[in-house]
Amino acid sequence: MTAPRFLQIHTLSPYTGALLNRDDAGLAKRLPYGDVLRTRVSSQCLKRHWARADDPHALTRIDGAEAAYRSRELVTHKVVGPLRDHFPDDVVNALEPELQQAVYGDKGTTKASRQTLLFGAPEIAWLSREAERLAKEANGDADAAKKGAADWRKTFQANIKAMREGATLPAGLTAALFGRMVTSDPGANITAPVHVAHAFTVHGEEAESDYFTAVDDLSEDEPGADTIQETELTSGLFYGYVVVDLPLLIENLNDVELAGAVLHNLIYLIAEVSPGAKLGSTAPYGRASLVLLESGDRQPRSLAEAYRRPCRPDTAAAADAMRAYLTRLDEAYDTGEERQVMTLVDVDLPRAQRGSLSTLAEWVKTLPGALG
Repeated sequence: MTAPRFLQIHTLSPYTGALLNRDDAGLAKRLPYGDVLRTRVSSQCLKRHWARADDPHALTRIDGAEAAYRSRELVTHKVVGPLRDHFPDDVVNALEPELQQAVYGDKGTTKASRQTLLFGAPEIAWLSREAERLAKEANGDADAAKKGAADWRKTFQANIKAMREGATLPAGLTAALFGRMVTSDPGANITAPVHVAHAFTVHGEEAESDYFTAVDDLSEDEPGADTIQETELTSGLFYGYVVVDLPLLIENLNDVELAGAVLHNLIYLIAEVSPGAKLGSTAPYGRASLVLLESGDRQPRSLAEAYRRPCRPDTAAAADAMRAYLTRLDEAYDTGEERQVMTLVDVDLPRAQRGSLSTLAEWVKTLPGALG
């Protein structure tokens, strides 16, 4: 059998009476598809929930994982802030503009002009050590601190490049999985091995405007409504699609065993971790009703076309539509992917071996090893 290059993850996940992902107007995100509006959950929303999940299978619990932080104030809070506890303010103030511009580019001295960057804990630790060294060498002289930092900034990109090449996961696990773009330092860019599509309902949108009030317990009026508002609630069965470029994952992690552990936990997170706002008023918790995994060496392809014509809003109908479309694809392309499926409904997906979620997670854990 040919060693797998891609892992494809297809899911069907139900949610009821929730507002999973909002737009700038506070309404559910939508996607027009097949001349029908669908409810949508953005890929950015999904990735953030998976990356930050507080879960037994959290990515942060994997041995060897490194944390990462996304902010326009990485230098302010993680580097400059700690310096103020040990060095004079005028020295720190002289260092800060050079540190900010080194990380965020020439316009980085103001928060509004900075790009929101993702930096790993190893990168921040290195930057903090460099900042402390510069502060010590200034010996309380702000002018010396300014000159030393300006000279240091000229060699910043070469030095941090050398640090990154010698460190394990310098940009953190999140960047190693979902990528990173740094316009001020193209050499710091990381190509994402995990590709995430926007999830959408396999049927037309199911939405309502929910009228609600907040009651003033101390009001002398009846019924005491202090606030009257509306929000949108939606229900739906969402098709989700994720692709993992296995060789690139191993390259980014530089560790086959770590790659297997990441895939193992990622399967659990995709199936079990719910995106969603308004936790207190909607309890938007659900688990996938179907998870189909495909391993192969041919270019991936989504199964979204199975739902261009909206199907009934239930898992059995959606699973049957997936089966029919997958059968036609196999007949036309004969790409021969190896398949594993976990499903709560009775459906026979072509060439798919059925098992529990733990069975699927253990299977994907072995895939990086097949690539050596």
